Amino acid sequence: MPQLERWDSLPKRLRQRLIERMRERAISISDLNRLRLWVETRPEVPDGDGYKDFGSFQICGCGSYPKTFLVRGQAAKGEAL
Repeated sequence: MPQLERWDSLPKRLRQRLIERMRERAISISDLNRLRLWVETRPEVPDGDGYKDFGSFQICGCGSYPKTFLVRGQAAKGEAL
């Protein structure tokens, strides 16, 4: 299984998209810190679609790349991490 890419390894356009989604979804600093701690563990992720639920938001991706953030109540697709 691949590992989730670190922030500094993501393509610039993808990083920018994720920043926009963070702002749009109004994800708090404390929630982003929980995400940072999880990412630092270099978690294994599925080859296809997957998501991690943090309660107040979810991060969704495909393979080793995160793709977007969803707020509570939005449906995620793929394998739960």
